[in-house]
Amino acid sequence: MFYFATQSSFKMQEEDIYSELSSIRNLMERSTKFISLSGLSGIMAGVYAIIGAFIGYKIVYNEHGGLQYRSSYISDPQVLWQLAIIAVFVLVLSLITGIWLTIRQARKKGEKFWNPVSKRLLVNMAIPLTTGGLFILILLLRGDYGIIASACLIFYGLALIAGSHYTLSDVKWLGFSEIILGLIAALLPGYGIVFWILGFGILHILYGSIMHFKYNQ
Repeated sequence: MFYFATQSSFKMQEEDIYSELSSIRNLMERSTKFISLSGLSGIMAGVYAIIGAFIGYKIVYNEHGGLQYRSSYISDPQVLWQLAIIAVFVLVLSLITGIWLTIRQARKKGEKFWNPVSKRLLVNMAIPLTTGGLFILILLLRGDYGIIASACLIFYGLALIAGSHYTLSDVKWLGFSEIILGLIAALLPGYGIVFWILGFGILHILYGSIMHFKYNQ
């Protein structure tokens, strides 16, 4: 009887230790990582990107039917400005939606949205994003339109990997996927709109869905 009582007591102590270790790990994770990212924001960003790409497709391909390879690129300033406006609108809409949903998610978890960890996350993502934005601007000024879609995907992927150190590790794998797509897009520059849809549309929706059911339930 004494043996069984001792064994039962030992198991209870072991469970308490595991529970305490789990609590400490969760506390450390909260202090070093921003874990309130919203999966729905990824889904919505993907939807916005697909809608924007569809509008851009209608502008670029106009009267031509089907998605064909383009060995030459649009040089009409009016069309370029329309595409730029669409891209900016999609970006702004995605940011507003993402911030709103993330703030809501943070409140649900009792976490502050603007804290030292989220600041480090934004700073680390801002460096490759700013560099990429300036590089793309240079490409536009030089008229090198062929790898713009590729550059968008690659620098965005680098930003995600840089930011993944301060948030959920799943973000890193999305970053790697974006970079791989960007490199393939550089080999097939005539299909930039296809890779834009795959990278910013489909991948975001898949990633957002996984994140939502994994963390936001």
